[in-house]
Amino acid sequence: MGRFFGKGGEKEGPSEGASDVNYSDSEFQKRDLYKKGQNHMSNDKMLDAIRSFELALRVDPKYVDAWVRKGYAHFHLGEYTVAISAYDRALEIDVNNAEAWNLKGLSYYKLKNYEKAIECCEKAIDIDPNDGMAWYNRACYMTLSGNVDEGLEALKRSIEIDIANARKAVKDRDFENARAEEGFRRIIEVVVLESIRQGYDYVGKIVWLTGVDKVEVEDAIMRLSMKGLLTRREKRNITGMEEYFELTKDIADKVGVTKRVGLFGKEKHTSAPMQQLKDISEVLGRAKEAVERGDLDATKQFFDELISPAKHGSAMIEQFFDEHRDLRLAQIRLRDKGQEYLNANKSALSEMVGRIDVKVRQGPVSKPAKD
Repeated sequence: MGRFFGKGGEKEGPSEGASDVNYSDSEFQKRDLYKKGQNHMSNDKMLDAIRSFELALRVDPKYVDAWVRKGYAHFHLGEYTVAISAYDRALEIDVNNAEAWNLKGLSYYKLKNYEKAIECCEKAIDIDPNDGMAWYNRACYMTLSGNVDEGLEALKRSIEIDIANARKAVKDRDFENARAEEGFRRIIEVVVLESIRQGYDYVGKIVWLTGVDKVEVEDAIMRLSMKGLLTRREKRNITGMEEYFELTKDIADKVGVTKRVGLFGKEKHTSAPMQQLKDISEVLGRAKEAVERGDLDATKQFFDELISPAKHGSAMIEQFFDEHRDLRLAQIRLRDKGQEYLNANKSALSEMVGRIDVKVRQGPVSKPAKD
């Protein structure tokens, strides 16, 4: 399967350590060995990686991250029981390590012990209920064990957390015995709807993008059209009239849309969801009030909401890049200098926030961006 940190995760582990921290010699040594192990894993040198992690564990036998990565290196070599033993050592030290539970479940999955795999996923979810990958893995294991309904419920939850899991699921053979279920057809509808939202508005483009069978795509389009979510359009090309699809206006205003233009559709114009723009404007209004009150904690909180990718940061970067940068720089100064900076710059900060709010209310100017 070749998947890192769960079914469909990334190959590169999190970076360790910070450059401005003074470590003891042993601390530096173990972290250096750990990084070497990560580099070996990135280059598919699993035996060298295991050796580096083992050396790091000689320095510190309670180094949880090294146990976890050592386990996953063994996993890549097909040594699943050895991998499970390494995860168990990590969990003896930190029983609340969600990653270790998730990877342990993946090893049991490879051994086709779906009952144990499900138990591990449930432990990971108990620790972090918003771990979309753990929910996705649970969905796979439940479906494979014959609990299709529970599997689809877990899959829906994983998609609520990360829409990308829908596209992944329609290609995943682990859901083969769920494809005839109504719940899975709805997931295909989600994938088709998201593809059209991103500007892939022809049947052929959707098939190419998602890997979903053409018949299933056409069936999903028919169902979405009957629900009033899609509108059928036609336009002329060199061979005649060609059919394409658009989100209905109400849906487009709620979720935003991407129009692909230019040669081969490589350029795109993106509009933000109307509701999200309203939410951003509301936060800006509260931030302005907090600045004018001189409330440092509230100001930083509202700025965080506008900057953080987990909240409105992604939309701000995409639609209002310069304004996102100004807010981020102001937030850095507020954190560094605190109340003194806020008191001395109330007028400037209030004016900046007000100016951004006006721009958000007007809506972003659609700018083409290369994929």
